[in-house]
Amino acid sequence: MSAAEPLTVHPALSRRRELGATSARSLLLTVLGEFVLPRNEPVWTQVLIDVLGSLGVEHKSARQALARTAAEGLLVSDRAGRRVRWSLTEQGRRLLTDGASRIYGFGAAARAWDGRWLVLLVSVPETRRQLRHRLRTRLAWAGLGSPAPGVWVTPDPAKSDEVAEVIADLGLTGVTSSFVGPFGPIGEQRAVVEQAWHLAEVESAYEEFLETFTDAAPSSPAEVLAHQIHLVHTWRRFPFLDPKLPSELLPSEWAGARAARLFDTLHARWDKPAQQHWQRLVRTAV
Repeated sequence: MSAAEPLTVHPALSRRRELGATSARSLLLTVLGEFVLPRNEPVWTQVLIDVLGSLGVEHKSARQALARTAAEGLLVSDRAGRRVRWSLTEQGRRLLTDGASRIYGFGAAARAWDGRWLVLLVSVPETRRQLRHRLRTRLAWAGLGSPAPGVWVTPDPAKSDEVAEVIADLGLTGVTSSFVGPFGPIGEQRAVVEQAWHLAEVESAYEEFLETFTDAAPSSPAEVLAHQIHLVHTWRRFPFLDPKLPSELLPSEWAGARAARLFDTLHARWDKPAQQHWQRLVRTAV
């Protein structure tokens, strides 16, 4: 790596440098999903540590991230003399493939809405906080919102099977009921949306994304690689933050639509030079 062009980060991205084991692991997963998953070849430890280091991750945190990811069964190592290289396990490939489909499919145009809602009633005692947290995390990841305690809603009834699987996995089938149908004559749909999701916070995150990347113009292959990693790493959180509501339920001039177009444009623009530079780093390390 020392013989290769050093990676640099655009000043606009500097505030996104995250230190510590958790952030290091998150960045590592982004790198693995973007550059290791598409290839069936191992990567030397030093390549991963140097790339993470260029993104603001300390050497120790990078090694901890590798060890933690391996302990979770996502990576496996092998030795060639004193050097170590890493490959994705089958579990790791499945996880990253699923993540990639969510990330790259998230910005696609929403289907026409038929006006129906899926409403879920779930009874979990407050004393079972861990279970409540797991339920909240998984239903939010599926795009559901909670306008009132024990009530979860989504304007996408097609998620019924996914939601049923979550409920079954958590052992809550016996205390859960669901309903599918149009909104009734009492109340306003937008009021339910405001109660169920914090759209102002989501839009603020989109605006920050636009501010960060709109004028980004990396000039060297190393800068393109760094920008591509930050672009994907930043975009990764939106499938969790944004419930992907129909346009009828969103504010006018929704920033999410503009952010999705920018992500698609930049990712397509930077993909080839970033992949080529990654290959150059891998070959240099051999």
